[in-house]
Amino acid sequence: MYVHWPFCASKCPYCDFNSHVRMAGIDEPRFAAAFAREIAHMAALAPGRTVTSIFLGGGTPSLMKPETVGGILDRIAASWSIASDAEITLEANPSSVEAERFAGYRAAGINRVSLGVQALNDGDLKTLGRLHSVAEARRAIDIAARTFERFSFDLIYARPAQTPDAWRAELSEALAMMRNHLSLYQLTIEEGTPFAGLHRAGKLAVPDPELADTLYEITQELTEAAGIPAYEISNHARAGAESRHNLTYWRYGDYAGVGPGAHGRLVIDGVRHALVTERQPEAWAASVEQHGHGIIEDTTLARSEEADEMLLMGLRLAEGIDLRRLEALGGVRPSRVAIERLEKLGLVEHHAPDRLVATRAGRFVLNELVLQLSASFAPITVS
Repeated sequence: MYVHWPFCASKCPYCDFNSHVRMAGIDEPRFAAAFAREIAHMAALAPGRTVTSIFLGGGTPSLMKPETVGGILDRIAASWSIASDAEITLEANPSSVEAERFAGYRAAGINRVSLGVQALNDGDLKTLGRLHSVAEARRAIDIAARTFERFSFDLIYARPAQTPDAWRAELSEALAMMRNHLSLYQLTIEEGTPFAGLHRAGKLAVPDPELADTLYEITQELTEAAGIPAYEISNHARAGAESRHNLTYWRYGDYAGVGPGAHGRLVIDGVRHALVTERQPEAWAASVEQHGHGIIEDTTLARSEEADEMLLMGLRLAEGIDLRRLEALGGVRPSRVAIERLEKLGLVEHHAPDRLVATRAGRFVLNELVLQLSASFAPITVS
């Protein structure tokens, strides 16, 4: 279950997520009621399921009051069965006020937090548009460690003017503070963001591909030495501490998405649907109030589309994908010639009994890898 809280205190210049700033304030009770109605609608579409994970993302969900979070979780529990070991994550920013809410979130039912630290350098935090300081980030990490058994935090690397030595030192500091999970994202310039405009104007320089590759290799080297190898392109964890919620996405499982701009993949009456809700928060709330939901797209996926999505998501994982499941789901399989060619290039490995895994080098060029494999899909014929 994914719940999207779309509001932030400010918009970061690199961010292309569906997030919005409301200087006049947010009608939190209105949105809480809308979440409850849309959750009920999703439960009607997919009744009788068991929820194995809940992720409150954004935006900045830690701007919500703990009682709002508790109400959302109660509504989910009233709509489906909740697994006894369900992972319930809330994304949070490290500002002092939000960090002090952690005890309230824990009481509401949250059992894991993910902190958007992004940098351990005050100058770079300012460049990234973050409102917290490194001192506040360290304090938030400390509070998370004392409040939750499981927590994670994010860093962005390949930042403007970042050197290999600086990243090595910063990542080493992060590894000393983390418990069992880190998310380490390479900065990308997304269209429609302020960073994209600055980059086009020559006012924002990011590492060239060779330097970015070096920073990526440093990331793998240090995390592996610390016992948290990459289980996904940008996510690192000790065995058993992986994000169960995100593994559902990457393993192409079923998930419902509620809130403005949320996406979902739900099997309804044996057919997988791609669901998308209205992005603009107030328009979403109005739609829910009128219709019971904010869904603006409901696409029935063809088997070939499911195969493409499974390939794209699954090859992000260090475990790769099961080609037999790909056959069962999409009725297709990458050609042996394509797999062997990519094996010779060191980009994939074909493990027994029938698992295809992208190597470290392959995950670094994943989009091209997926394009080549998808282009080689051949229908499975039954003799």
